[in-house]
Amino acid sequence: MASTTGQVRSTDDETSATGTVHDSSSRDTSASDSSPNGVSHGEPLLLDDPAPEGAAPEGLEVSGGPTIQTYDPRTGQVLAIVPDQSADEVRAAVARARAAASPWAALTYKERARHLLAVRDRLLDSAEELVEVICAETGKQRAEAVTTELMAVCETIDWYAKHGDRILRPQHVGSGTMAHKSAWKRYEPLGVVGVISPWNYPFTLSMTPVVTALFAGNTVVLKPSEVTPTVGLAIGRLFVDDTWGDLVQVVTGGGATGEALVRSGVDKVCFTGSVRTGKRVMAAAADTLTPVLLELGGKDPLIVCDDADVATAVKGAVWGSMQNSGQTCMSVERAYVHADVYDRFVSLVLAEVAAIRQDDSGSGDIGSMTFGPQVDIVEAHLADAVAKGATVLAGGVRAERPGWWFPPTVVVDVDHTMDLMTEETFGPVLPIMKVDSVDEAVRLANDSPYGLNSSVWTEDPDLGEQVANRLQAGNVCINDCIVSYAVTGLPFGGVKSSGMGRVHGAEGLREMSNVKSVLGRRVKVPRELWWFPVPKHLDRIAIATMRARFGTGIRTKLGRAGCP
Repeated sequence: MASTTGQVRSTDDETSATGTVHDSSSRDTSASDSSPNGVSHGEPLLLDDPAPEGAAPEGLEVSGGPTIQTYDPRTGQVLAIVPDQSADEVRAAVARARAAASPWAALTYKERARHLLAVRDRLLDSAEELVEVICAETGKQRAEAVTTELMAVCETIDWYAKHGDRILRPQHVGSGTMAHKSAWKRYEPLGVVGVISPWNYPFTLSMTPVVTALFAGNTVVLKPSEVTPTVGLAIGRLFVDDTWGDLVQVVTGGGATGEALVRSGVDKVCFTGSVRTGKRVMAAAADTLTPVLLELGGKDPLIVCDDADVATAVKGAVWGSMQNSGQTCMSVERAYVHADVYDRFVSLVLAEVAAIRQDDSGSGDIGSMTFGPQVDIVEAHLADAVAKGATVLAGGVRAERPGWWFPPTVVVDVDHTMDLMTEETFGPVLPIMKVDSVDEAVRLANDSPYGLNSSVWTEDPDLGEQVANRLQAGNVCINDCIVSYAVTGLPFGGVKSSGMGRVHGAEGLREMSNVKSVLGRRVKVPRELWWFPVPKHLDRIAIATMRARFGTGIRTKLGRAGCP
């Protein structure tokens, strides 16, 4: 990365004034993009002797313009300093990606797949280093980083390499009455795709849209969250080679950088983050009618029926609410448990939660939270719930140690007057509500502006499918939770305020394409029947043709429906 100069600003300053597509609440902070002087895959300035939380390293100057700091959430210390890039630098990155777009799109699908499989090999070769970067900036445990970040991306690349050629192949369709015509549709690259990714899964939720766009023949400008920019820069380095070095540009910065990317003339914007910022991204994109793919917040319900295997449901609920310290868009954020099994469920949850290993060893069950302001939101939701009658049975108080640590927390006596049951908490909290019937559970689950993921637990397969069909969500798991995202062949996305568009599956690949309809000649005719001059009696000919083609009975086909 080119050297940079100027005053170092703290992350707190950055999150208070980052422009119209920035949101310090929930998981996205609308991170920025690449580096100055045309360098898009540089190394951040890593600090051997990090400074305390909120403090700039004494005497340190970074040349080349404004910067942002990133923190190690396990300690609260400054981890790295990266450029806060300007709109001009963003436009330059888009121009580089635009220059690479045509030759990349001209390759066959199999040629593009070979290059992306080589990228996957680079990922595998550097897996240990990538895990360290991810853990340092997110506070995850190493096993979490491997399975939910690296392995998920390898799976996505593998699936599209095997199936994408068929998905994007031109498809013939019937031409109906115009039988002398040949009709087909083809999928073509969009051009340059802008990706704005969040901090909770900075590798997976960056790489998924990036590699999907590349498979479809596009180039990409990635703006990682300013909370986790070094992960984004590591992604950029995976794509550097002598032939295709400009396919993926990475720009770093705050909300103003993200807004610049949305307004830069890219051909599509893929945004993952909060509903509030998603609306701002969509509004900014509307000025240029730039299409958007939005994966936004969730308040995902878990329903435990009276016939459920309670012990299994408990393990699923605890893992689904606490993994990644609850910072997953598909986390279990509210549980509705049938009254007949409620007491046993709560008792087993408390035992399971007490056994969770939360530490900074890298080999425990969960680590710290990633973003300081998110801990504040967790505390605010709990305070609101307690003030309205909720009871905290475990956890509930921020850990007294450096960094952003919050213990696994269990809350009962909750209802829908509380923010904890209606707003995205995004922390290691499991609120549990007693219900009298499956119908009540479904009604409460659907009583939400969100609709991302959900789960139902029952030993009756028919009941499980019935409940799944009634839930207003883009994704449902039966006797499991969260893991539907790991099945790359399944499309993933939300309904209602949880977003629009899909990643993964055939739908995800076609999201990154323009569909073009083509009509050609199957049989040569002297002239088309409808051309000028209009033939005499064309109306009668057309009526007879309609009856013969579309009539459902012989009398209609012969034009005798009105005959006695």
